[in-house]
Order: sequence, then C-alpha cells, then structure tokens
Amino acid sequence: MSKYFSLEGRIVATAILALSIGTGIPWICGYLGLDARLSWALGLFLGILIILGLMRLVLEPLTTTLKSLQDGLLNFRDGDFSISLVTPKNAELRLITNLYNEIGEHLRRERAHIYQRELLLDTVIQTSPQALLLVDQSDHIIYSNSSAKQLLNAGRPIQGLLLQHLLPNSPKEITKAINNWENGLFNYTDKNGTHSMHIGNSTFVLNAQKHRLIVLREMTRELTRAEVEVWKKVIRLISHELNNSLAPISSLAHSGKMLIAKPGKGEALGKVFDIIADRCKHLTEFTQGYASFAKLPAPSCEYVVWQELIDRIIPIQAFTLKGELPQESGYFDPIQLEQALLNLIKNSREAGSESGDIELEISSDNFGQQLVLSDRGCGMSEKVLEQALLPFFSTKEQGVGLGLALCREIIDAHGGKIQLLNREGGGLQICLWLPYKNKDSST
Repeated sequence: MSKYFSLEGRIVATAILALSIGTGIPWICGYLGLDARLSWALGLFLGILIILGLMRLVLEPLTTTLKSLQDGLLNFRDGDFSISLVTPKNAELRLITNLYNEIGEHLRRERAHIYQRELLLDTVIQTSPQALLLVDQSDHIIYSNSSAKQLLNAGRPIQGLLLQHLLPNSPKEITKAINNWENGLFNYTDKNGTHSMHIGNSTFVLNAQKHRLIVLREMTRELTRAEVEVWKKVIRLISHELNNSLAPISSLAHSGKMLIAKPGKGEALGKVFDIIADRCKHLTEFTQGYASFAKLPAPSCEYVVWQELIDRIIPIQAFTLKGELPQESGYFDPIQLEQALLNLIKNSREAGSESGDIELEISSDNFGQQLVLSDRGCGMSEKVLEQALLPFFSTKEQGVGLGLALCREIIDAHGGKIQLLNREGGGLQICLWLPYKNKDSST
C-alpha cells in the first residue's frame, strides 16, 4: 500500500477500513443471532484494535524518519555533519531526507572550505615577519605567531602565558612599548645591534570579551633604505645648488679678471661683483635652510598670549585674523610656532593668494589648540598633497623643499598634528593642532 498511496492517503484508507470492519462486525453478530449491545461493543473494541495496529504499521516509516532526523539534527548541533539518512520509499519522507542530506553535504563543504581558509590564514600569519600577539581581557596570550615567539621568548611557545610574566624576559624597550600601549616607532638594542621597530595596538570584542591585538614590525631595513635614499637626494640637491652657484661665480671671476686689465670697465666690473654677491647670498640662504632644519632644538613651551603672537607676525607677513582669539593663553614654543606660521603664510602668497584672502583662525579647548590657515591660492593636486610634508620635496623651480617639512618637524616636536586640505572653490587649508600634554614638562 505504501507504494501506491501517499502518507495522507494511507491514513484515510486505514480509517475507512477500520470503520468498515467496526460496522461490519455488529452486522455479522446480528446475523448470527447475538445480542445487539454485545455486538456493538465487540465491534467497537475490535475496530479500535485494528485501527491502532494499522496506524502503527502505517506510521512506522514516519516515526523512523523523524527519529533519524532528530538524531541528525543533534549531530548538527554538536558540529558533526558526516551523517546521512537512508532514503525511504515514501515520496514525502524521501523529499525531507533528501533535503536533510543536501544540507549536510553543503555544511560539510562549507566546513572544509573554512578549514582550508583558516589553514591558509594561519600559514600566512605564522610565516609573516611581523610579530603578532592576541591577548584576552585576563592578559593571557591566546594566539601568537613564530616571529613573536622568536622576538619575545627565544622561539619557545608563549601561547597561554600571562603577558606580564613574559615581558621581563624581553628587551626593556619592547616591554616599555607594550606596557604603555604605544603606537609608532622605537629602537632597541640586542647582541645583533640596534633595531628599529614599529608597534601597533588595537582592541576588539571577540566572544563577548575584549581582546588586544599587538603587532610588532621590524623596520630597520626599510628605514635604512629610506635613509640612504634621502641622503642620495640631499647630495644630489646640494650638488645641484653648488654647481648652480659656483659655475657662474667661477666664470664671472674670470670675466672680472679680464675686465681689470682693461681701463674704463669699472661699471661692468661692478655688475660682475653684484652677480657674484647675489649668488653667494643665495648659497648662504640655501645652507642656512638646511642647518635650521637639521638643528631644530626641542620646543621650549611656555604660556603665550595669542595677541602678542599675532602682533609679531603681521608686520612680517600680512594676513587676516578670522574670529576672536581665545581668552586663555596658548602653550607652545613661541619662536618655533612663529617660524612655522611665517613659512605657511609665505607659501600662501607664493601660491598666488592675495593677503586679504589669507585667513588665520585660532581656537582652543581642554585638550589642545588649533590653528587653521586658509588661502585662495592654486591649491595642490592629490599627488602633491601626499608628498608636500616630506623633506626636499618642492614643486617650485628654485625651492629646496624645507618650508613645509620644517613646519611638520615643529608641530611633531610639540606632539601635535598638521593636515593639508584643498578648499572648495580653490585654495588650501592648513590645520595645526597642538596638545596641552606638555604643560608639566615645560622648561
């Protein structure tokens, strides 16, 4: 019957058959002359027994399939996707078991794919030259790669150790950088010499717990290469400037010598000496610019009234003050900040901005001081913006590329930030931010 009827059809057929038997037995008993009440009771009893027997027979494939599904879903919950169900003959149950088997196969493929990706990611991390540590909120190291083991524990395993128990065995500079949650460059020395490292810290929530990711990267080779490139550029630039000045000076000196031998050439001789003096002045300014950049002292911060700073700058470089000055005094090195502002205003004028379009706005809060200088010059392209603050980079034909780099050095020395942005409608906006954090260390 299961071959030709659906589950619903078999249940209905069973009920009709049981009803027929239950009503047929009283009729047979009556025909045989038995008591009517006894006949109906006997028929009802036998009908119920038949119904229960047939229903159990009919529903056995369903209960078997449901039990198999229950066991399979429990395996899914436990992460076991390897079990497949036997396909029953009934069409409806076959559909359900086929769907279950398809889901199981899909989950198996997904698990294999995830495992392969995790294996690949772990291989990449383990072979990375960057030292990586993952620390949970109880300060236990729950993941590390080979570089971290080599750097912090001479190649021995560190997973499961407390970070504070591990650090005393590490170089003190690394210990200090990790304990202080530093982000940036630092140096340390071991038996192999001095190394430059970059440390980065980040936090995130994993499994409802706060975790800390520490990444330490060896930067010695990159910094050495960059330093060599900078020195090559400096040498080329200095050589170019010296040749530009010494070649005409040598030629003019020879011309002057020839003119001295000729009477009546005093005026021409004066021009020769004027040109020589001009080239010497340019060369002096060039070398002084490099000297000021190389010998920039540490800032000597003090409280400065903002109006006094403005009064010192305006006679040298004209600009417009936007808004009102903060009531509280600023805290910085007045000489260095004045030098930075003069360089920036000079750059704005050289970029084609009128003095009236150069605006300076100063504001402050409990955390720091912000100076925003805006102009309506030619602005900068995106490529130039990326390199404008680098030493020796200049778009000017006679520029030496130290103005903006010197400004950045001054702001960095104060622990601040400098940002260059193109203005809508043309021009450039330079934002200088100085913190108050150096108040206690003023000299």
